Amino acid sequence: MMSDGDAVPNVETGLVYAHGLAALATLFISVAFGILASIQLLAPEVGAGMPWLGWGRIRYAHTQGIMLGWLGNAFFAFLYHAVPILTGRAVSSARLGRWLFALWNFAVMVPGWVLVMAGISQPLEWAEFPIGVDAFVIIGLVLACVQFLPPFFSRGLESLYVSSWYIIGGLVFTLLAYPMGNIVPEIVPGAQGAAFSGLWIHDAVGLFVTPMAVAILYFVIPAGSGRPIYSHFLSVLGFWLLFFVYPLNGTHHYVYSVIPMEAQLTAIAASAILGVTVILVVFNLLMSLRGVGIFPRDAGLKLVAMSTIFYLIVSIQGSLQAQMAINQAVHFSDWVIGHSHLAMLGFATFAAAGGLVHAWQRIPWARYNARALTWSYWLLLAGVVMMVASLTAGGIVEAQLWQSDEPWLESVRAARPFWILRSLSAIPIAAGFIALLVGLTTGPRGAGLRAIDSDPVREVTPLLKRAGEPA
Repeated sequence: MMSDGDAVPNVETGLVYAHGLAALATLFISVAFGILASIQLLAPEVGAGMPWLGWGRIRYAHTQGIMLGWLGNAFFAFLYHAVPILTGRAVSSARLGRWLFALWNFAVMVPGWVLVMAGISQPLEWAEFPIGVDAFVIIGLVLACVQFLPPFFSRGLESLYVSSWYIIGGLVFTLLAYPMGNIVPEIVPGAQGAAFSGLWIHDAVGLFVTPMAVAILYFVIPAGSGRPIYSHFLSVLGFWLLFFVYPLNGTHHYVYSVIPMEAQLTAIAASAILGVTVILVVFNLLMSLRGVGIFPRDAGLKLVAMSTIFYLIVSIQGSLQAQMAINQAVHFSDWVIGHSHLAMLGFATFAAAGGLVHAWQRIPWARYNARALTWSYWLLLAGVVMMVASLTAGGIVEAQLWQSDEPWLESVRAARPFWILRSLSAIPIAAGFIALLVGLTTGPRGAGLRAIDSDPVREVTPLLKRAGEPA
């Protein structure tokens, strides 16, 4: 742990700022694609005659934009702030950081979107960008490992705080899993290829999004609350259970399929174990929030606290819907769409936004508008609840009709009111993201840092317990 005499590490605030702006830019583009896709379910004639606005293409652009554009950039922005504080050492190279920024946004996101809209893509879930773009993603992941991992190794692995574990695990496992999910299914045919794709569907969320989001939770909560994490033991236990169990989950997307039943049952059991794991992790995080509550005053901490609640709900929901009786009813319904949006728009987005706000607030020259960020929080919370509730309820209605003797078209008609609510939820969600942009680009320069009245390194280092310290 850094003592009071340790030198303050160099945080590359310019790269925090650049990736933060890129995250917001790609977020707005991705949300626009999502809104258009939801409208086309209600009015299929929208975009008719324009192949580049076809529903399948804009959905691909939406999902890849959220994961790689918004979340990828937001995670990188957070890492540029957190890694020097966690390690007491600067990241490998500011110049390498500029190359990573350019590659991620101008060799991955821009050509990926252009090619997908032109009809050149892979028909693989969470792997829709074509294989040429995949090569640049892999290069970007290699550069990210070179940029962020050496500070941990040079300091020594025997004194890592739990956020460090999640950052290392997320970067390394994503680099290994990405080729498996984006390249192998194109080579291996049939059900075997589908099995690899199913693994990636969950590895994208479980080995990239979740570790980075949980690293943010474990970092921002002690930093924002002024209290150490409740239990170091539970934090490390949750880490190892996540990385041992999550890779087994992917096959639960293929319950009742031709994939061997042993693999399906293993995935179902792993899903149940993961639900218990998340309960332990969330208990640890909520106990760490004692004294500040679920709605703290600090903007970043408030977002992270709600992300923790969403993490619990979406994980229990996932464990339940993996069970065969429930899966048989809700699979292919809007219940699953609600679940995926609760994961990526609820849990992951609130964590990413919380980490971004926390890091941004500590840039001495950045603008900061606390009132706009408060509006952003409540608008996003209302929009996410509205969207997920409508999709979940619609999924239950669809499932009931599918199990009856009613024609399939009746389920489409019954789902329409819920689709309208889903599209209307875009109003508070878009307004919330606009308020987030306003909160980070207006207001006095340095207002965020003055509000906390503390050195961004000194405020957090006494609170980050590492291995070997009492829980």
